Amino acid sequence: MSRTGDSGEAVLERVRELPGGGELLRVVADRGDAELIGGATRDLLLERAPRELDVLVAGDAEELAKALAGALSADSHATARRDVQLSAHERFGTALVVWDGGRVDIATRRAESYASPGALPDVRPGTPEDDLRRRDFSVNAIAVALAGANAGRLRAAPEALEDLRAGRLRVLHERSFIDDPTRLLRLARYRARLGFEVEPHTAALAAEALEKGALGTVSPARLGAELRLALSEEEPLASLSSLAELGVLAALDPPLRFGETLARRGLAALPADGRRDLLLLASLLASIDCAGSDARQATMRAFLDRLEFGAAERDRAIAAALQSVPLLERLAAAGTPSQLRKAIGAAPPEAIALAGALDDDQDSGRAAAGARRWLAELRHVQLRISGDDLLAAGLAPGPEIGRRLGAVLDMRLDGALGDSPEAQLRAALELAS
Repeated sequence: MSRTGDSGEAVLERVRELPGGGELLRVVADRGDAELIGGATRDLLLERAPRELDVLVAGDAEELAKALAGALSADSHATARRDVQLSAHERFGTALVVWDGGRVDIATRRAESYASPGALPDVRPGTPEDDLRRRDFSVNAIAVALAGANAGRLRAAPEALEDLRAGRLRVLHERSFIDDPTRLLRLARYRARLGFEVEPHTAALAAEALEKGALGTVSPARLGAELRLALSEEEPLASLSSLAELGVLAALDPPLRFGETLARRGLAALPADGRRDLLLLASLLASIDCAGSDARQATMRAFLDRLEFGAAERDRAIAAALQSVPLLERLAAAGTPSQLRKAIGAAPPEAIALAGALDDDQDSGRAAAGARRWLAELRHVQLRISGDDLLAAGLAPGPEIGRRLGAVLDMRLDGALGDSPEAQLRAALELAS
């Protein structure tokens, strides 16, 4: 059973303490239609810190957003927010106020219908009850009035508060996953993040939707957005495990598998400047089964392009997925730091960490140890000289400059040369051309 706060009044007190919460309460003080709703209300009732504040109003969402942005920008304290950004989406009646350290989503009450499975919803003005019914899960269909005569009053869909107390995820209607299949991915994320159980009928509806190919009716771009959210969760391993257990990963095209042990090992070795989301994405891509490396690369590239991953992220994740196995073999064969450098080449840190994670013997395996040592220590070793020093010493421009610098770096890595620039320059000049 989940621990929940005792009242809507307690929620309001917690809102006041959040970034932007005080300003929000001030700008809605004279109106009785503003409510906190969705994940923000859910998290505050659970005594968790929400990621953003979701506000519902009867009137113009953009009007309230402008007032809030003005209040935030006018803060006269030393921590004045001068980076407040405002945007609006007229089709859906929504507005967004975001700044460094906070985010408030504002929406006009609406009802939704779906022209076809997986399509974006058609929206129209709605009642407070309509707006609750359009939510994905019952625990997200809870609102608390922010001001006016009803300030602090809770309003919830049927069984919502009971589900929240029980730690249970329940869809609000039978066609929920058919109308919007991205809810299948959200189900997995919420299950992992909140530690909630999926209500049995909801689990059956999810399995049925996946079996009928619901994911194929939604645009790949929306699936990509949901997958990126799963990869960026605070506990991404739990989210990916949940996606796998619910059958979502296997229902993608191409189907994916998630190896938690491999991913956990890779994350443990990944340095701070590595991208954990890309390492995890690479671990998923590595499960794609195609005959031939060219076909695998083409399949991975087409998949990530459909999901609208950026080109740089796409290429880095694919490189990590494709290079990890051959890199494992080279790491295992490398006996010295300079050999490690040659084995690794220009591989991104995600590929190196993933290759080390593939080593069966994590405690004493040469590949795992080499990957850890390179990422934590050796890759930071640098020369005190550059090509300009060699040119100034009389060497002609050309590839010989790079060859000599590489050879001196190998000597430095292997402990055969000190850190003084004079010694390094002398060694470079003494090398045979």
